[in-house]
Amino acid sequence: MVRGGGSHMGGGRGDSRRGADAPKSEFAERVIAVNRCAKVVKGGRRFSFNAIVAVGDQKGRVGVGLGKANEVADAIRKAGESAKKNMFHVPVTKAGSIPHLIVGKFGAGEVMLKPASPGTGVIAGAGVRAVLEVAGIQNVLTKCLGTRNPHNMCKATVDGLKRLRRPSDVAAMRGRTLEEIIGKRVGNGA
Repeated sequence: MVRGGGSHMGGGRGDSRRGADAPKSEFAERVIAVNRCAKVVKGGRRFSFNAIVAVGDQKGRVGVGLGKANEVADAIRKAGESAKKNMFHVPVTKAGSIPHLIVGKFGAGEVMLKPASPGTGVIAGAGVRAVLEVAGIQNVLTKCLGTRNPHNMCKATVDGLKRLRRPSDVAAMRGRTLEEIIGKRVGNGA
């Protein structure tokens, strides 16, 4: 987080408040980007801030929000509240990956999400990594195919995650069993 420096950051009231809030929250929160915007007025410049925050329970639920305010801390708080309102469920495999390859798109942003074997880790850039980690995905390969703008990359990642489907859901939609869709290897205890 970006906050104004000063002697109050080292200890005292700020740390005790943060320590008290940490155990209460069931969600992991990651600040993806903080942007400063300047408006030129008669007396000089007036600054405002916007922040993108990813919030998730690391068990398959995730949300991304944008907050705007005149202070960085307020912008981050608003973004966190917005992210909690926009949470959705992501299908995560037993190996901690995603069920299939998908390309998420938003505006000029395109992000490819590809399943990976256990032990691979999250191979992703900063914005995409934050969203995937708070969702609880541990093994995935990603590639940014479009713009590097953090706003569009995060929204493209969310689009890809929302469009993921489990094999069982596809089988039910087609009116078939899972074994008919995938083959006999499902029942062999692989």
